[in-house]
Amino acid sequence: MTKIMNKTQHTCPTMRLAAVCLLCFTFFSCQMSFWQDKDDETRVKIERYDRLQARYLTTGDFSALQSMNTSYPIETRMLIENILQIGTVDQPNINETLLKFFQDTTLQAITSEAEMQYANVDDLNEQLTKAFRTLKRQLPDIHVPTFYTQIGALSQSIIVGDGKVGICLDKYLGSDYPLYRKYYYDHQLETMTREYIVPDCLTFYLISLFPLNDFENAQQKERDSHIGKILWIVNKTLGKTFFSTVEVKNVESYMKQHPQTTLTQLLSMKLP
Repeated sequence: MTKIMNKTQHTCPTMRLAAVCLLCFTFFSCQMSFWQDKDDETRVKIERYDRLQARYLTTGDFSALQSMNTSYPIETRMLIENILQIGTVDQPNINETLLKFFQDTTLQAITSEAEMQYANVDDLNEQLTKAFRTLKRQLPDIHVPTFYTQIGALSQSIIVGDGKVGICLDKYLGSDYPLYRKYYYDHQLETMTREYIVPDCLTFYLISLFPLNDFENAQQKERDSHIGKILWIVNKTLGKTFFSTVEVKNVESYMKQHPQTTLTQLLSMKLP
């Protein structure tokens, strides 16, 4: 009995240490799992709808068209009805209309250029992920939308709807892209670059989430002020001044004087 008691007393500290280590390991594992879950919520991976689109529009690949309609029905509807405005998705022969629309040599060239320049979008995924993690700290209820790329025939840059943000790659081929010179002014070309994709995505998405009340009847000054708040938030989130309008500078001045103001408060107030 004495031997057993002595042995038990001798091994108890080791057993307690093992138990503590196991408890700590379990705790930290749970913590790591929690933060990984949080990170997963804000991780962005852009859906490459444009690749299916390009396959169909340049080669007439029917399997690509099927995937567009079955895997991306909302994106396809928005492309046909909202961006290109060539009909409705349930309209007879709409697929042939879409294919014919893109047979224009300019659009074919733009499609090929977009696929070449954006063969890899890992940088955009990382930038968007970082941006939403930053936004989440001050706007914790913000939902991270689904992002996808498409070819929009120069009609739109960013389109937002149904919890999705569509990036029209054809509008971000670079300020020196030759074809742009026929259609755009120099001040427009400055923002038609890869660098402006993320700022534009954040801008239009935040505008959709935080619209100005009674926008249609609001005075222009009030509209500009509201957009200025959004643009300031985008600058702040990305840590770079992409937008520098008078209204943005006004917000910057106000926030320096009132640093305790939250983004939620800023978006709901009228600035002096």
